[in-house]
Amino acid sequence: MNTERIIFFDGVCNLCNGAVNFVIDRDKKGRFKLAALQSEEAKPFLKGAGLDKDELSTILLYEDGKMYKKSTAALRIARNLDGLWPLLYVFMIVPRFIRDGVYSWIAKNRYKWFGKKDSCRMPTPDLKARFLSTDS
Repeated sequence: MNTERIIFFDGVCNLCNGAVNFVIDRDKKGRFKLAALQSEEAKPFLKGAGLDKDELSTILLYEDGKMYKKSTAALRIARNLDGLWPLLYVFMIVPRFIRDGVYSWIAKNRYKWFGKKDSCRMPTPDLKARFLSTDS
């Protein structure tokens, strides 16, 4: 499982769901699995990373056995997308406190600016394989 890449996102956030759609459209090779932070599947990963299950204000990337969050997760995700998106990884040279400051400001306002759903996103049958599942 250490080579697996899993994106954990706020399943009720419209901005986050839009970002997931963006990733799906630009991840033609299916490099990433996806899971809502609120899901049962996320719990062991959050616990293993020492994160609170109620910490929903960030995107998380589990990659090579390590958990990344905020701007570092977003840039590491971009690095693995199709097209020119990997070029965004150059922003890793910006100090993390600046990148994460901008990220946190957007995250703090995401519900106000983009709205939120009443429940978590449910994958369509076509996309079900892209989502992390404990079902056998």
